[in-house]
Amino acid sequence: MRYVSTRGEAPPVGFIDAVLAGLAPDGGLYVPEAWPSFSRDEIAAFAGRPYAEVAAAVLGKFAGDEIASDLLQDMCAEAYASFTHAAVVPLVQLAPGAFMAELFHGPSLAFKDVAMQLLARLSDHVLGLQKRTQTILAATSGDTGGAAVEAFRGRPNTRIVVMFPEGGISEVQRRFMTTAPEDNVRCLAVSGTFDDCQAILKTALADQSLKQRVGLSAVNSINFARIVAQSVYYFTAAVAVGAPHRPVSFAVPSGNFGDGFAGYVAKQMGLPIEKIVVATNANDILARAFQEGRYVRGAVAQTQSPAMDIQSASNFERLYFECVRRDGVETARAFKAFAEAGAIDIPPAALASMRETFVGFGIGEAETSRTMLATLNETGELIDPHTAVAVAALKRLNADRTPVVVLSTAHAAKFPEAVSAATGETPKVPRVAQALAGKAERFDRLPADAETIKAYVADFAGV
Repeated sequence: MRYVSTRGEAPPVGFIDAVLAGLAPDGGLYVPEAWPSFSRDEIAAFAGRPYAEVAAAVLGKFAGDEIASDLLQDMCAEAYASFTHAAVVPLVQLAPGAFMAELFHGPSLAFKDVAMQLLARLSDHVLGLQKRTQTILAATSGDTGGAAVEAFRGRPNTRIVVMFPEGGISEVQRRFMTTAPEDNVRCLAVSGTFDDCQAILKTALADQSLKQRVGLSAVNSINFARIVAQSVYYFTAAVAVGAPHRPVSFAVPSGNFGDGFAGYVAKQMGLPIEKIVVATNANDILARAFQEGRYVRGAVAQTQSPAMDIQSASNFERLYFECVRRDGVETARAFKAFAEAGAIDIPPAALASMRETFVGFGIGEAETSRTMLATLNETGELIDPHTAVAVAALKRLNADRTPVVVLSTAHAAKFPEAVSAATGETPKVPRVAQALAGKAERFDRLPADAETIKAYVADFAGV
């Protein structure tokens, strides 16, 4: 299996090189040269199997012969042993035909753990074989950073620097990053938005000199291994509610679009997905793109679902590339124009292709709050504001008889103020989060300036 850049100017690489690089040298994102697939019988056989076994089967399709299958199975088993629920991603029924996949049973109580715990083991294995180290630079709107720190803290071959927008994430989200005492972890409160952090990350990854000097890599969802790992729970959830014998739809809280694109990957591999509902908050760049055919950046609005406070969704480039029939020249043109002008007019044929799978809805703050309260009253489930955005969007979908699975991306205890204000109920705090309260925090404050942060990373790496 070889991987190509969405911008068409970087040479193809293998799976391991794509994982360690994160971003392609031409600024594009890696995707496989061709999508692997499962047969209908193979998908049906996933029913009832342990989550780690399904993960190893899916990942094996993309790793090819670069990682031995028994080693891959061991990595998956170890990664998901860190989850507090035996099913890893259990399903809860909300209503007839409506289900919720709980993605928050990992070490940092958010869906990012599902991919990050596996990515850390993949990276550590490869770096150990090659006798090299890496420096990870991550940008987070809340959950990626905590999951990355939990996965990579103390690992001998990796240094990690996490940028987060100062004041733009919840206290619990911040503490999952800033209370780590290990010397290989640094956290940066950046005086800007998540989009600023993400732009700095892409600038740093495009600096080939820095990349070579510090072994720079990324674990954001620009890293294709993250997308593959996230596609696994589409398979396990779908077969639990009847796939492949009937189609299934999903409602996905969407910010950087990694989770939504993971569903697209699962569909390309043969999973019968009817629709993926892209649910956004007031930062509705993705919802508007699917509705209106224009991908237009606006000002970032702060909401009660901060992990989705994003106006530049990296993984939309992967979808655009697929829907313009893998035209790297066109994709490069479009996203360079977007970086400069903040807008892309989606070609009609590409938009039609996107709409075959995706539908987008933007959900306001009042509706998000009402949905948290209604869900508690109707089901007894206390959901976080990100999940509430997806539940509200689900109610706008005319699903007929197709079962719909909502991806519940974070534990309600990560957003206690918002949940309590909406429902009058205070979420029960899991022990892992309780332990954070008494720990000292450690982070630095820096301006949203790429050169300043690149210098910080170089100094941390000792070069």
